Amino acid sequence: MRQLILLRHAHAEPAATGQADLDRPLSPEGLAEAESAGRWLKEHGFVPDRALCSPSRRTRETLEAVLSAVGYVDQRLEPSIYDATPGTLIELADGHKDVERLLLVGHNPGFEQLAALMHSGQSGDYRGMPPGGIAVLSVPKDAAIEPGVARLAAFWWP
Repeated sequence: MRQLILLRHAHAEPAATGQADLDRPLSPEGLAEAESAGRWLKEHGFVPDRALCSPSRRTRETLEAVLSAVGYVDQRLEPSIYDATPGTLIELADGHKDVERLLLVGHNPGFEQLAALMHSGQSGDYRGMPPGGIAVLSVPKDAAIEPGVARLAAFWWP
């Protein structure tokens, strides 16, 4: 089995007047959530081999806080994660089949829809993914990432 770990960015500050959504930083609460997420991943043995991160400031800050707990991993900014649909995320994850434990750091609604789609086969069946939430999906090693192929191995939120 390989694992796909979905980490939604932690709580962010609201956009200031004229500030682009991409530039919103984590709030102090969000920083604490992201640090907790990193500790949880490490304590439960879900340390990723590679991390793909949306280019938004809040996702990058979330990843930095997680990495402070789990240590260095291969990390890449992936612009397609920002505003991604489940289909875009599936295509992206499928392009990294060589990685045993892949972490994606991004946004809703794409992440919660992807988790539901991979687990149950239906994206309308999702329950929500709070800021800082983590879904760990186990996928058969050689299987393509597709609807209903995964087992929800763990779910955590701060």
